[in-house]
Amino acid sequence: MLPDIDVLFRSKDDPLLFLEYHRQFTHSLIFIPIGGLIFSIIFYGIFNKFTRLAFKQIWIYATIGYGTHGLLDACTSYGTQLFWPFSNTRISWNNVSIIDPLFTLPILVLIIISAIKGKASYAKLAFIWAIFYLLFGLLQNHRATKMIEQVISDRGHVAQHISVKPSFGNLILWKTIYRSGKTFYVDAVNIGIKKQIFLGEKIDAYNFTNLNNFEYLSDIQKKDIERFSWFSQDYVAINPKNANQILDIRYSNIPNQVGGLWGIEINPNSQEHVKFISNRKTTRTDINQFLSMIFNF
Repeated sequence: MLPDIDVLFRSKDDPLLFLEYHRQFTHSLIFIPIGGLIFSIIFYGIFNKFTRLAFKQIWIYATIGYGTHGLLDACTSYGTQLFWPFSNTRISWNNVSIIDPLFTLPILVLIIISAIKGKASYAKLAFIWAIFYLLFGLLQNHRATKMIEQVISDRGHVAQHISVKPSFGNLILWKTIYRSGKTFYVDAVNIGIKKQIFLGEKIDAYNFTNLNNFEYLSDIQKKDIERFSWFSQDYVAINPKNANQILDIRYSNIPNQVGGLWGIEINPNSQEHVKFISNRKTTRTDINQFLSMIFNF
């Protein structure tokens, strides 16, 4: 978990700093042995009197453990800079949800049992489950992509960008976003036993010419818009309810809705950074609709 220490990189003056540094250098492939070394120095300094392991052994094990973090994060849709500093591309393989108890809990339980019983066989089962679940996620991603490609074809669209990602905590219901021309189309597909397509909403892709008072924005805020677009992998749109807000449309409570769990708000009268906004409120109606889309009831 040491790579996630980057969540502490924040600034009161720059609300987007944490987006820029989370899953950056601490998650890159080149930093793995350095991260393993940092952990080993801390661990050895505290526990060297209580372990038979030599420092070199601790470093090897810690580096292997550290190396899994960035790779697992890249399996989600958030975006991980695996190739920093050579590239700032945010890698996202989209084969598992950012939070998925079906992936995490079995591993956690098996690891705890393995530690209590002192038997590696349970830890091996945890490893097998992790590999199986991630491979199954790749298969499901492929199946969901095929379904939405058929929808795109039926609509007569030409997709410039396609994003297919699992919804919260499962590999059955997937959110799909694609851009055709100047418009994003947001839909959802259920690839369980009973396949189903949930046609959704559409929204104009972000264009600075459609943003209120863009010409009056400070250079700082214009740069912040570029930073937020990079973080959101260009899946950004102006909030229909507030023309001064730009949303990351990759995430929503209901997968076939534009939503926008977070975004930024500009202020033409300010020389400061943009404001980071969050809208993660979930209603009972949202939960019921989400469950009905998964279980087809």
